[in-house]
Amino acid sequence: MLHRLSRHRGRATIVVLLGIVGTVLVLVLPAVARHFTDVVIGERRPDLVLPTALVGLAAIAARQSLLALRSLTAQSLESRLVHELRIEMFDRLQRQPVRWFDRNRSGEIMSRVSTDVPNVQKLLTETLDIALPALLQFVVVLAAMFWQDWRLALVTIAPLPVIALVTWRHSKVAEPQWRESGEATAELHALLHDSLSGIRQIKAYTGEPEALDRFTDASQTTRSKYMRVMRGQSLIWPGVSILAEAGIIAMVAFGSWRVLQEQMDAGVLFYFLFAWGFLFEPISKINPLSQTLNRGTASAKRVAEILDRPPEDNLTEGARPETLRGEVRFEHVSFSYDPDSPAVTDISLEAKPGETIALVGPTGAGKSTLLHLIARFYEPDSGRILLDGRPLPELSKEWLRDRIGYVTQESFLFNASLRDNLRLARAGASDAEILDALEAANALGFVEELPDGLETFAGERGTRFSGGERQRLSIARALLRNPPILLLDEATSALDNRTEKLVQQALERLRSDRTSFVIAHRLSTIEAADRILVLKDGQLVQSGTHAELIGQEGLYRNLHRGGGFQSSASSS
Repeated sequence: MLHRLSRHRGRATIVVLLGIVGTVLVLVLPAVARHFTDVVIGERRPDLVLPTALVGLAAIAARQSLLALRSLTAQSLESRLVHELRIEMFDRLQRQPVRWFDRNRSGEIMSRVSTDVPNVQKLLTETLDIALPALLQFVVVLAAMFWQDWRLALVTIAPLPVIALVTWRHSKVAEPQWRESGEATAELHALLHDSLSGIRQIKAYTGEPEALDRFTDASQTTRSKYMRVMRGQSLIWPGVSILAEAGIIAMVAFGSWRVLQEQMDAGVLFYFLFAWGFLFEPISKINPLSQTLNRGTASAKRVAEILDRPPEDNLTEGARPETLRGEVRFEHVSFSYDPDSPAVTDISLEAKPGETIALVGPTGAGKSTLLHLIARFYEPDSGRILLDGRPLPELSKEWLRDRIGYVTQESFLFNASLRDNLRLARAGASDAEILDALEAANALGFVEELPDGLETFAGERGTRFSGGERQRLSIARALLRNPPILLLDEATSALDNRTEKLVQQALERLRSDRTSFVIAHRLSTIEAADRILVLKDGQLVQSGTHAELIGQEGLYRNLHRGGGFQSSASSS
């Protein structure tokens, strides 16, 4: 955080200077008290009552004005720092590999952004706006007290070493407790995210009581972790307050004795009485500051776990060829999501530029995995994939993905306007180009019927539209990109017969002179392919055209005879 703070030296310097001036003004009030005691009262000078009072009031007004200005400047600085931190964290999250997201729950990741980042913000706020000025005030007032009478100052601060030891020991215990509390809160957020995402499934299976039980257990765990911290706070700080306030009793007793012994003026004692409030004011803030610092430190470590993660390999680095023919070759490729369960094993295949390759096979055969590997969402465990004769690891992932149109079986739309959803494929696309893509995907009709047209918000995960409409919008997005390589994962599975024929025509135009990998169960799509690859249990068991494979004994003919492929006349 200090490294980030160094980017804003000007504002940070202003905050520190305002704190120094405001702290120096603290010394005016004890001096005024002593002047009243020794001069105004001691020398019976009624003419000095008003001027002395005005000096005190002026010091108060100046200090509060500087405090307001310092607070505003500090808040501005802190908001900039947190904004930069939030943007950096989101950018780092986006640049993590897909496998990392497979292993981390979305709700837990969201908690780091929604809960931990604000805790870090509060850590910065409390540190810059409260902790540092309080420390400065403590040092300045303590130095002034020693200047006035070092013996009385020593008596006044006698409890401080014990207070420092107690608070240090407590912070060592509290920080891991705050971390556990933060992790429990993240787990609660993750459960909430999962439950809201799956609310239709919960309702469909009347699972509300079980979902409530799970949430209640998670909430109780979060509460228990939090109360564990609070119990420690409630026990330690009353004792600290007793020690701190014992200092004023010792100071008054010792100071009164010295005045009676005529070893010290009464004005000095009054000076100490006023100064004591400013000296122990920072100590009174230890409790809330300690909570904030411990919670913020625990959150900062959780945030740092994200910021310290290296980005996805070869995301921006690597070759960026000027041309792409679209030749794709797998050489003995194996991959597994789980070491105990291979997804694909020893796959070798070749797609020539402009060819359409259909991937067929039962569920779990590894068809989608091949598309994931082409897009480099995952890296092969062994073997290699080449594009135009170059191994994929030599190429920039950004460059590669910019040249791929990927339509997934789950047609995801963001909760943004249709225009923004489609421009994900090509940021600078004009409305005319967007409308052309919608027409080609047979989506223009229902979009034009929307009151807000392209400004219509899709809703969370695109819930504003039906499954078929979402799929046509996804196809329009791929058409808008106009890529040299197409990956189509059941791209027409949610379309009715009439719509499917129109979209198939658009896809045929799109596949022209482009390398396409198509996962499909529809016979019309499969028959149109240049070559069909049949997979079973992650292995390539057959390869050929429809005519070749239907004439052979094997899985393809069995799937065809058993209704594994839908004819173009079947309903959707």
